[in-house]
Amino acid sequence: MTPILSTEDFAALGGPDLVYVRPISAAEILASVPVHGEAIKLDLNPNQTFYAVHRADGERLAVLNDRNAAMAAALAHELAPVSVH
Repeated sequence: MTPILSTEDFAALGGPDLVYVRPISAAEILASVPVHGEAIKLDLNPNQTFYAVHRADGERLAVLNDRNAAMAAALAHELAPVSVH
């Protein structure tokens, strides 16, 4: 039987400094932007690919233009980045 982990349990497995970097489409970013009051207008091609840095529990911390920048940003903040595909 496969154990079921909460997001907190999963995050604890890698320690607080483990983050993952994964490709993310502009369409996914646009879909997650909250609209409060006046609409935020982002001029993004929905097919464009960015790279997101996430905590082990899935919380998105940052979005950058390329994978190398995402990895460097994580390292600059003393985090331990890993890639996912």
